[in-house]
Amino acid sequence: MFKYIVKRLIYGLSVLWGVVTIIFFLFNLLPGDPARLMLGNRPTPEAIEAINRDLGRDKPLSTQYLMYINDLSPISYHQKTDKNKAFFLDEEKYEGYSAFMENDNRAWVFKAPYLRRSYKSRRKVWDVIAKALPNTSVLAMLSMGFALFFGVVIGTVAAVNKGTKWDAYMLVVAVLGMALPSFFSGKIIQVLFTDVWFQEWPSTGSLIQYDYLTGEDMYKWAVVVLPAFTLGIRPLAIIMQLTRNALLDVLNKDFIRTAKAKGLSYYKLLFKHALRNALNPVITAVSGWFAALLAGAIFVEKIFNYKGLGLALFEAVTGNDLPIAMGIVLFMAVAFVIVNILVDIIYVILDPRIRLK
Repeated sequence: MFKYIVKRLIYGLSVLWGVVTIIFFLFNLLPGDPARLMLGNRPTPEAIEAINRDLGRDKPLSTQYLMYINDLSPISYHQKTDKNKAFFLDEEKYEGYSAFMENDNRAWVFKAPYLRRSYKSRRKVWDVIAKALPNTSVLAMLSMGFALFFGVVIGTVAAVNKGTKWDAYMLVVAVLGMALPSFFSGKIIQVLFTDVWFQEWPSTGSLIQYDYLTGEDMYKWAVVVLPAFTLGIRPLAIIMQLTRNALLDVLNKDFIRTAKAKGLSYYKLLFKHALRNALNPVITAVSGWFAALLAGAIFVEKIFNYKGLGLALFEAVTGNDLPIAMGIVLFMAVAFVIVNILVDIIYVILDPRIRLK
């Protein structure tokens, strides 16, 4: 198991390196001048030069790439004396670092990954992510919990009632759910909510700013419930269809017929043996969807003005705030890799037929 986990971690790191490379060159080749964005409408040439020097944008693109990799790496190389050097050890940037293998001029350090600062607000990217992440995490867990529970239940009912009108109705619901884009269904839900129940949508859109434990104000509850429902529609449809098809396949296996012949009760046969073996494709779907939802559904959060990672990424891209955009996209990739590694491990626990080699 340990060797398997190490291999998966190496694979995940290689994926992240590719993602970092693509993110860096994609965003840095976009038009726009961060110095002008930071300094306003009438910056002086001297001020622009000073900002570009501070950001490292006065250096060749290849050197900027190595600087970015060095900033992200938990073990990094730095030069200690000349502030104009590419890898200068700036104590303000790398807070809490621990140096080793150092001399008067150079040092290797342990540090937290440095995602740099916003061009506009000059806030650290980590601070922006930390503020938006709780909202998006709650939204993702609610939507995936809704999709997983109802998807498995409805898919199981459809499989047990194969060929009936209930099976046909559920198939229609699944097709509609998979075909309906989240931004389209989100806009419909928002319009219905504002036109039927209330006159306007909450301007804050932030779960953390409200007390949701009392359950007294449905207007506040809607801030998170409606986006969660919108995000859960498509994964619910996919989980429903996967559960139905996988369960039908398992119910036709030889070991199920053997269990029937031994007189095992129908419900014990269904839930203990058939459904458990049918959950592998469902887990795969949940892993992919949960990583995507955790990273933030950009359009849904924008529609509902829900202050999570998706809305922060949308505002960063439209505002040309590249460090924020790069940091959030990289965080999404890390979340996706971690979730997939965990799912690979869960596979082994759920299905003893899988052997690690």
